[in-house]
Amino acid sequence: MDPITALLDGVLEESRSLRHGATADYIPELADADPEPLALAVVGPRGRVRGVGDDRVEFTIQSISKPFVLALALQERGRDAVLATVGVEPSGEPFNAISLEEGTGRPANPMVNAGAIATTSLVPGAGIEERTTRIVETLSAFAGRSLWVDEAVYASESATGDRNRALAHLLRSYGVIEGAVDTAVETYFRQCALLVTVRDLAVMGATLAFGGVNPATGDRVIEEHVARDVLSIMAGCGMYDFSGEWLLRVGLPAKSGVSGGLLAVAPSQFGVAAFSPRLDEHGNSVRAGAAVASIADRFGMHLLEPHDSIAVPAITVRSRGAERIVQLSGELGFAGTERVAAVLKELAGAVAPGTRVTVDARELARTHPAAMVALRDEFAVMPAGFRLRE
Repeated sequence: MDPITALLDGVLEESRSLRHGATADYIPELADADPEPLALAVVGPRGRVRGVGDDRVEFTIQSISKPFVLALALQERGRDAVLATVGVEPSGEPFNAISLEEGTGRPANPMVNAGAIATTSLVPGAGIEERTTRIVETLSAFAGRSLWVDEAVYASESATGDRNRALAHLLRSYGVIEGAVDTAVETYFRQCALLVTVRDLAVMGATLAFGGVNPATGDRVIEEHVARDVLSIMAGCGMYDFSGEWLLRVGLPAKSGVSGGLLAVAPSQFGVAAFSPRLDEHGNSVRAGAAVASIADRFGMHLLEPHDSIAVPAITVRSRGAERIVQLSGELGFAGTERVAAVLKELAGAVAPGTRVTVDARELARTHPAAMVALRDEFAVMPAGFRLRE
């Protein structure tokens, strides 16, 4: 067992002792679910899936589908069209609350049920089957394998979904939903009934973490700006009325589901997922939340922790005859140019006049435009012989 997998296994065992909470009781198929399964998985930049516990057990995705359907709507419709339909502010209320903007009827955000139904209504398609197909194809691309609907759970949700239908009719009365209410609601029920494992969710989270590129398949699923928008909304709204405290304590964009799944994203680092069916009073998994919080702490994933790799890019200085080569790699942000400038000034004072010094920026994985402008400006005050190769 490699060190990361061993760490995951230890975290899982620590979480196993938590016994409080209960399965969701308002959907019969979920109320009868075995409360004992427990699983944890992470996926890094190379697409390797590390899973422990019951990581092959399937469960329905439920509300964790919301950010991915939001991504589809943003990709297809654009940000302005989506924001005309649904807001992006935390509601501070339970997931099934009636949180509508005064005057417009817009739901508070796409992570509560009203907002998710409105978002699903934006998915292109002539009817339930066509829209569901688009959603399943998109979520399958995020997961890197074909997903399918659990028909028994779908039937159970549809049979007990009167509150969601009431929300949809209210949205329709404001003109937020266009077309048939049943098309939007039944499509929403079907997206929530997609079967996944924690391994799937970790890959899906990693696809958001790496700007819309699935690290397991190498396929671009959505554009980078869409992934950024989705993560921004998840950070403020993904854990319902616990979102603020989650961001404070754990510091990761996340989304929970009432079947017990939980997905979290450490941008440019990992996709993380956990599963355990017992829920707390907010509708979030007790043991999954504890496991992800522990992983975030041990791996230093909090969004607001300082990261030297951003402020200090990788810099290697080597000699080639009389020439000095300054090799840059990794990511060059605006703050990182200060470190590069300091290295150049040290070289300018150490080498003989007229020595050729080449800064090779061709291996940078990512360069922010403002950083490159600042770096070019540094060469205006460098001695003759200093040059930048981009």
